[in-house]
Amino acid sequence: MKVTPVLVGVASRPMEQLGEEVSLTQFRLLRALAELGPTPSAIVAARLGSAASSVTRLADRLEESGHLERHRERPNRSVVRLELTARGHGLVQRIEDCRRRELTALVRGLPPGTAAQVAVALEALLGAAGSDYDAAPIELQAL
Repeated sequence: MKVTPVLVGVASRPMEQLGEEVSLTQFRLLRALAELGPTPSAIVAARLGSAASSVTRLADRLEESGHLERHRERPNRSVVRLELTARGHGLVQRIEDCRRRELTALVRGLPPGTAAQVAVALEALLGAAGSDYDAAPIELQAL
């Protein structure tokens, strides 16, 4: 499918442009936390469709880089809550803003009248994806 490289580029290029050393997988965790707020790691793993051990390894690296913090819950100290730091929030915001600008530029490059059709098609695609993808809402009216 020829659209795949374009969508992957829109998703990954902002991280390269901003010089952030996080992988797309690490960013998915940060983005989930931005949406969920402070959340136990097991719930984050379920949200991402990932094993708890994978989230733990991702959190190790993101904690080392200053993007998230871990806190033990009381009274059950085995529950670890993940929370974005200011640096993590800032990164998510910058990448989401950059993605939105890239999508806006793509849509503005379309022939007149086509943007509305693309918006309808993207809304249908988002509806079909449902909760299987951690897609951020796209404000298509702003495009």
